[in-house]
Amino acid sequence: MKADQNMEIFLAAAPGLEAALHREVKAKGFWDAKNITGGVTITGGWADVWRANLEIRGASHVLARLGEFRVMHLAKLDKLARKFPWGDTLRSDVPVRVEVTCRKSRIYHHKAAAQRIETAIREELGAEISADADVCIKARIFDDLCTISVDTSGEALHKRGHKEAVNKAPMRENLAALLLSECGFSGDEPVVDPMCGSGTFVIEAAEIAMGMNPGRSRQFAFEKLATFDEAAWQAMKKKAKASDTGLLFYGFDRDAGAIKMSKANAERAGVSSLTNFDQQPIGALTAPEGPAGLVIVNPPYGTRIGDVKRLKNLYQTLGRQLGTFKGWRVGLVTNSDDLARSTGLPFKKKALNFSHGGIRVKLYSTPPLTD
Repeated sequence: MKADQNMEIFLAAAPGLEAALHREVKAKGFWDAKNITGGVTITGGWADVWRANLEIRGASHVLARLGEFRVMHLAKLDKLARKFPWGDTLRSDVPVRVEVTCRKSRIYHHKAAAQRIETAIREELGAEISADADVCIKARIFDDLCTISVDTSGEALHKRGHKEAVNKAPMRENLAALLLSECGFSGDEPVVDPMCGSGTFVIEAAEIAMGMNPGRSRQFAFEKLATFDEAAWQAMKKKAKASDTGLLFYGFDRDAGAIKMSKANAERAGVSSLTNFDQQPIGALTAPEGPAGLVIVNPPYGTRIGDVKRLKNLYQTLGRQLGTFKGWRVGLVTNSDDLARSTGLPFKKKALNFSHGGIRVKLYSTPPLTD
């Protein structure tokens, strides 16, 4: 395993959620975390890369920075790419793919740049180049500086490895985790999702309450790198012990198929004993017995003119039912101030802007509801 403990490690976040990810990364003990555009950087070694993939809920990918060099033309890129120490990180028997982005640089043709790097890896290291490879080298050429990174995650980190069934327009797990945090959830209160879809908010909340690592059920691209230590990785995974909690987490949906999906996903995640999913329309929503907690919901929202008017009745019904949740806080995701206002709920003045599936949306949140 490479001993370098001063490698820059980049954790990517959805646009608008960088600050939320920064708080999570620091809370996990990465004290030098820095909040930058697009995500968070930390410094460390390969063990830190593995732990970030295993433990951080809000990131979409973890990239390890391998090096950088200045290039002004393709011939220089070809020469320096051939001298790059690919064998320190990549294995000759594992296929690789290369992705290049170019901005504000004299090298502006990303495909030509990618071809030079692919040729260098193939001819100098002997590794196969494949568009389907799990291991991805990412080169960013910005202002004539070429930064070489490897995506250590592989598949995006919202794919936890235990959720097979999804409904339309699903909330990604990494976004759900950050939005729960933004609403003040830390695992010590019940959560209700009145339109749970495939159960993402509810399952993430239950996992957080039990102290489960999000990456426990899946594999990562770093397992195919020359720097990987199987014994050290298995020891790291065994450190986490799920803890019992007396809390329950509730999901409701009018669609029977969604409830069936949610129950199956919770079973695979190992949280079925903490989760309660029931088929129910919004008009029948009432607060569960027990302590107050958090209601978080990602209802349908309009993307075309006329959608807002059609959806207003749904939001009004949701707000009316949530008005009975005394002492509970509410988090609502939508792309329309008008729809949010339709609920009649006392949302805080400043909503959190972020991107969900390429659509700019907001998280509206309330203090504990009163009479």
